[in-house]
Amino acid sequence: MSVAAFVDADGKATGQVQLPDDIFDVDPNVPVMHAVVRAHLAAARAGTHSTKTRAEVRGGGKKPWRQKGTGRARHGSSREPQWVGGGVAHGPKPRDYTFQLTKKTRALALRCALSDRAREGSLIVVDAPVFSEPKTKKGAELLKSWGASGKVLLVTGRLTGDGDARSDTWKSFRNLPQVLMVRVPTTYTVLAADVVVLTREALAQITKADIAVDAAPAAAEAEPVSAEQAKAETEVAAEAQEIADDAADEEAMDEAVVVAEAQEIADEASDGEADGDEEEAE
Repeated sequence: MSVAAFVDADGKATGQVQLPDDIFDVDPNVPVMHAVVRAHLAAARAGTHSTKTRAEVRGGGKKPWRQKGTGRARHGSSREPQWVGGGVAHGPKPRDYTFQLTKKTRALALRCALSDRAREGSLIVVDAPVFSEPKTKKGAELLKSWGASGKVLLVTGRLTGDGDARSDTWKSFRNLPQVLMVRVPTTYTVLAADVVVLTREALAQITKADIAVDAAPAAAEAEPVSAEQAKAETEVAAEAQEIADDAADEEAMDEAVVVAEAQEIADEASDGEADGDEEEAE
């Protein structure tokens, strides 16, 4: 089962949240996610592009010159596409780019995207604090305490009851360019983010179940060292030091012998040179 780190209102990691496998441990289906992302981007297009055909351009009702006898090509209007100031042939017209996908396809793509982020360890569950007033600085510090860096998707969840008590907290993130706040995640927003931060309420709405936080496992205590074990370790260390000292002494003696031999050879060579000089002098 996948797990996600849980951060409390003080910004401390206090445990882990068990994530259901049917939502956060799904094998990635790249073609399905690609289709959903294409549908998302297509729906975002305005589709207001437009050009005028030769029938829509003003003027051009008069034939530029007679059909025959001029030696020039025959034309019936000065608004033909090949003329400067003429209409556009096969140009774009306003259209709707949206196309529909089934609910099951969209749901599968979202589960695949959330599973990918959970598998990477880029999914964090938080219990956001309540700010008394919007402060961008406090929002940036809160992100740092959560361990969220890069492009961050903050999912706050749908409003329940009489509004949102953390509205000032969410307003503190509005001026942070790397943070995108949404109430409901989509496949595109999840894949576009480096880190996905889910509030406790948002995770409960996604899983449709209560969220249980498991306490962080306690650090393992070091086993006490007995007196006999400590004595044995001391003896081993002493023997190792003695071996190292003996090796150093042997190495120093070898170096001294080599130096003495080299000096003896040098003295013999200098004596030979002196004898040769005396013979030449005679």
